[in-house]
Amino acid sequence: MSRITSSIRIIITILCLIALTPVVKGTGPKKPLKCVAPAYLKPGDKVALISPSYYCSMETAFAAADTLRSWGFEPVIGPNVGKQLLAHYAGTVGERLADLRWALNDPDIKAIICLRGGYSTLHLVEGLPLKELAASPKWLIGYSDITTLLSMEACAGVMGIHGVMACNIAKQDSISVQQSCTLLRNLLEGQVPRYELPAHKENILGRATGTLVGGNLATFAPLLVTQVDAIGKADVILFVEEVEETHHNIDRLFNMLKMSGVLARCKGIILGDFTDCENDVGYESVEAMLREYIAPYNIPLLCGFPAGHEKLNLPLVMGAPVTLDVRADGATFTFEIPGEKQVVRTEELHILQMETSEQNTDQ
Repeated sequence: MSRITSSIRIIITILCLIALTPVVKGTGPKKPLKCVAPAYLKPGDKVALISPSYYCSMETAFAAADTLRSWGFEPVIGPNVGKQLLAHYAGTVGERLADLRWALNDPDIKAIICLRGGYSTLHLVEGLPLKELAASPKWLIGYSDITTLLSMEACAGVMGIHGVMACNIAKQDSISVQQSCTLLRNLLEGQVPRYELPAHKENILGRATGTLVGGNLATFAPLLVTQVDAIGKADVILFVEEVEETHHNIDRLFNMLKMSGVLARCKGIILGDFTDCENDVGYESVEAMLREYIAPYNIPLLCGFPAGHEKLNLPLVMGAPVTLDVRADGATFTFEIPGEKQVVRTEELHILQMETSEQNTDQ
């Protein structure tokens, strides 16, 4: 009896210790994201232009505003746009947060387009509770460093758009940028793209559904195991792009995703553009390197999706339920959200880009 009593005491002690052990924030069972789609825009709707990251000139802001006006919207420029702190920041953390809050809290503003990326949206995370993003769902648009804000929106239960920013809208210096801007405008007005893509030799065949998350790898990796970690949720389709990182840095960051359990929770993965990324490892491509990480999970992999830091940067609805179908003859990528479906064949966009480039060369 004494042995039994002793065993019971040990078991009770262990259970008490477990109960008293602090739970590390961000660990434990993961739940899928459930995000709402903000209302699509109508003619005359106000669209805010803000600089939450690096500095952008007023000249660029005015040029972007002119284009938005030609689309039928009413652009409004953030009160702190044009300010500059140190070498690159678009003002202080307080000034950048103030513009974001101004755009979120004004009920007449229906969408927020970031002027540019760079670095420093990470500074805003602790100053903006997720409940503020959830309180007024509206489209937030950007890519690169804006990945942080898109992740915050998704964790707040609001869809956002990974796509061209105001600096691209202002310039539109190539047919590819023009195509990207047109597709963004169409999406904001309720035309939802259904992407059809050609086969890629590093693709892994399969079909999956999940919630689209991700963006710039070096930007979302620091968000792991935080309250704004969208990629750590269950049942995600992970989109990844990168710029000016060496292959060994990309390998290091992707290994972080593996060790933290992100890859095990993915239903599928989409690799976008890897622009100016130095091959210092020896793989034929980034896609070939990352395929080795992904293959053991038996999930579909789509390579070569035209989104990221190239001129052709197709809009993606982050936080949306999506279906990814990768076949031997190509792939389809569908957003399962309300709206008029628009079939976009990416190969045709590339062909038009090449034809235009050849015509410009001949002139």
